[in-house]
Amino acid sequence: MDNNLVGHLRQMIAALEDERQALATLDLDQLNEAVQAKETLCNALDGYGADALDAETRPLLAAARQLNEINQRVRNLLAANVANRLEALGVPQPSYRVQRLAARA
Repeated sequence: MDNNLVGHLRQMIAALEDERQALATLDLDQLNEAVQAKETLCNALDGYGADALDAETRPLLAAARQLNEINQRVRNLLAANVANRLEALGVPQPSYRVQRLAARA
């Protein structure tokens, strides 16, 4: 068991929970703090591989993945809501293909 890995994964879970709360309340400062914490923790986890996982760290990793997926869905819903509101105001949402072609020009 690697105590540093356990600690980093627990901190990541806490950062993801903070991010979820920030998304729920639309608290930009809290969201920025969570993103910075996640970035720092990603850097700390960078040196670990699958061989570092054990019976204690596997469930922590699974919990972190699940929280990250939930937060991703919430972010996508918020972005879709904004896009729908802008479109309702008469601002058409360009397709990805149009944006990509415009970027190449």
